[in-house]
Amino acid sequence: MKVHAIIPSGGRGSRTSYSIPKQYLKFWDKEMIAYTINIFQHSNKIDSITIPAEEEFIKLLQDIKNKYHFSKLKSIIVGGATRQQSVFHALKNIDASQNDLIAVHDAARPLLPPNILEDALNQAIKFDNVVVAIKANDTLAMLGNEDLEYLNREKIYYVQTPQIFRFGILKKAFEECLKNNFLATDESMMVNFINEKIHFVNGSIFNFKVTTDLDIKLFSKLSENLFDSINQIL
Repeated sequence: MKVHAIIPSGGRGSRTSYSIPKQYLKFWDKEMIAYTINIFQHSNKIDSITIPAEEEFIKLLQDIKNKYHFSKLKSIIVGGATRQQSVFHALKNIDASQNDLIAVHDAARPLLPPNILEDALNQAIKFDNVVVAIKANDTLAMLGNEDLEYLNREKIYYVQTPQIFRFGILKKAFEECLKNNFLATDESMMVNFINEKIHFVNGSIFNFKVTTDLDIKLFSKLSENLFDSINQIL
């Protein structure tokens, strides 16, 4: 059994004020996505990494691969118009058996703790389909047209990545969603669509998705504090 990581990197960063997608912004002279790739490069459970991206950034990603010697980064391919299409392109590009594991992780989650990845992969070996998530701690309310409804936070989770699935299950999920014109925001929604059971494992507040200008400032501060230790292995 092998483990293949897919890091979709096709987002345009429309919710930030920067002219390029946030995953290509530099922090301490390293692109954000380099921090993300590094986590998977140094996991002894990961066999290969595939990145689907917009065509204009393919050369930059090749340069990043060569500069930081990311030997596990086997393929950098042109993605699709949506995340769903991009990950499916990557999935079809990987030479995997039905029982192999596919770990999908957002390019803009550069502070995934290695122990969270390790635990998720171990759990996926047992449960096939695993999603990293954190349990809601805040009071949650849903506002309708006029009514206010408070939700039971004991049943609410903030879904993160990596999301890890058996290759055969994930491929079937993509094919069924395509056949039924079902659009999803992540892979767990597609696997749930085909009624496969999903096992949640604990995530981390550090594993946030860099989406807005405020997130970029937060990552900059956190990476500044972590820079010395990260730089030793990057």
